[in-house]
Amino acid sequence: MKINRYVDISTLDKEAKKDYIDRHSAFVHCESTAKLSEKFKVKVMVGDEYTHPDDPDHYIAYVQLWDGERMLAQANFIDGALGNESNKLEVDFYIVPKKKLKLTAMAFCTKHGLWQSDEVIVEVA
Repeated sequence: MKINRYVDISTLDKEAKKDYIDRHSAFVHCESTAKLSEKFKVKVMVGDEYTHPDDPDHYIAYVQLWDGERMLAQANFIDGALGNESNKLEVDFYIVPKKKLKLTAMAFCTKHGLWQSDEVIVEVA
């Protein structure tokens, strides 16, 4: 399966291309440091500037949180879970880190496939 990746949409000329890339891309939002063995919040969003459809044939089916090559968590969705309206999907994951984290998120669109975020490093002390 092909994995699509975000590109800086400010470097693109065509609005349609910006919309397509942004609304499918996963983004990891969290603090850059965490405390050892304490609950740590990681927000994964699909779309930054643009919203994604929530139609029967075009929706985000799942969002995953990864630490390197290890999947930490997954949230699954069905069509209509966001009210059949375009939205920015958001999922809060809570993990308990034991070591430095190399976080990425994956989002799967039923029409446009798998999308991977940029890596976010979290130091653990």
